[in-house]
Amino acid sequence: MELVLLTALGVGGATAIGAVIGFIFKKISHTFSDIVLSFAAGVMLAAAVLGLILPSAEHGMEQLGTWGILMTLGGIFVGALCLNLIDKLVPHLHKLAGTEAESHNNANLSKVLLFVTAIAIHNLPEGIAAGVGFGAGDTSQALIIAGGIALQNIPEGMIIIGPMLAAGVKPGRTLGIALLTGLVEVVGTLLGYFAVSLASAILPFALAFAGGTMLYVISDEMIPETHAHGHQRGATYALLVGFCVMLVTDVLLG
Repeated sequence: MELVLLTALGVGGATAIGAVIGFIFKKISHTFSDIVLSFAAGVMLAAAVLGLILPSAEHGMEQLGTWGILMTLGGIFVGALCLNLIDKLVPHLHKLAGTEAESHNNANLSKVLLFVTAIAIHNLPEGIAAGVGFGAGDTSQALIIAGGIALQNIPEGMIIIGPMLAAGVKPGRTLGIALLTGLVEVVGTLLGYFAVSLASAILPFALAFAGGTMLYVISDEMIPETHAHGHQRGATYALLVGFCVMLVTDVLLG
């Protein structure tokens, strides 16, 4: 349990680390942010497939035979649909690296609250994914998943600082918001861990659900963002590098 808590704090704290870097380098170019975010997308993609979806299929086969794959497929789509539903229903700003904001039902909410909500929508399922990994009982694999998510959180923390400062949010409050979004991830990690620990029968579905939410974020948010400013070729190779880094890590430590 101590390792789970420390890992949760580390995953959430990575956002704060990125935020501090963002304070130091307030004006981050689109080229740099696109490359870094694409690398993070590759890391998350590998973590989702290798650390969550494939183990889900393996556990499902052990429990239900060939029918277990249906549980994995169902978990992937339910995870994506749940995040899609939250994306539609919860007011937020659909914005990452300082681009024009796409607003959703945001007439009466401040920009600060919208930023917090948007980041929390992404961080909660990522935290759940890390927690589910520990609940599966494979500590090394869980640490790889958590490490991948933490790597993704650093550039995310970096690129949210500039837009918030530009929107008039005071530096102290900006840092507080970054810490709050990291805390959301800590909560998600503990939720995922306890849910799977208390009901091991749902493990295949929970793993696939977490993987599905991560795939949704990568496809719906990260890849479109990194391909929107004319740096799509470099972004594509950065994603491949991130994926390969996690692949090698998984093979060497798995």
